[in-house]
Amino acid sequence: MSAASPVLSIITVCFNAEKFIESTIQSVLSQTYPHIEYIIVDGASRDNTMDVIEKYRSRIATVLSEKDKGLYDAMNKGIQLATGDYLLFLNADDVLADNTVVANMFAVCAHADVYYGEAMFMDENGVDIGLRSEQTPHKVPDQLTWKSLKHGMVVSHQAYIIRRSLSPLYDLQYRVCADIDWMIRTLKASQKICNTHQVVARFRVGGTSKQHQQLAWKERYKILSRYYGHIPNFAHHLFIGLRYIFSKRY
Repeated sequence: MSAASPVLSIITVCFNAEKFIESTIQSVLSQTYPHIEYIIVDGASRDNTMDVIEKYRSRIATVLSEKDKGLYDAMNKGIQLATGDYLLFLNADDVLADNTVVANMFAVCAHADVYYGEAMFMDENGVDIGLRSEQTPHKVPDQLTWKSLKHGMVVSHQAYIIRRSLSPLYDLQYRVCADIDWMIRTLKASQKICNTHQVVARFRVGGTSKQHQQLAWKERYKILSRYYGHIPNFAHHLFIGLRYIFSKRY
């Protein structure tokens, strides 16, 4: 495929996802952008997930269903299966914002290493709650760099497209925060980073890190200290802790 019309590999990892995965699949298959390689990696689901996927099997490039070692192991399998020029991870309870979003993102900049945008929170019923930047302390930066993540995940992975040749595998020593480490590494390797100013995806609140909050804090602290230094990271987390305490008292 020519550089003017790159192939985007969209990767969905899932496990027992029969409730929402059909919406995820439909949001990918309805894209107006024609150069999409869709890959689904299933962790040997025990519900009807594979029955749902089978309905669309002829339009999905690759389906793999086998036991894995967790979320990031499955995402690594997706990376290894991908053949496109770029990667986008879309979880099994996420949907792309609309059917033109991929085309619109690639139209903003040519030959970028990274394309990024905003994400929309939605509730269990799929009703929009608000933009992620409005619901959390993390604001999407006008110009994203690897240093932007010193305060955490300022861009959702569902709203982040990376050139495949610049993407490492996820570090499996991290159980719930490997995406922060992965995004920092991809940004350090990137030169042209494009803010598309698009709402890229809609996702349900309550991901893996929310379900394992204590472990998430430990892993995030370790990752951010590694890249930004122990003293600056300690000072930042002390500020966060004090802000949290005072917000509860007053």
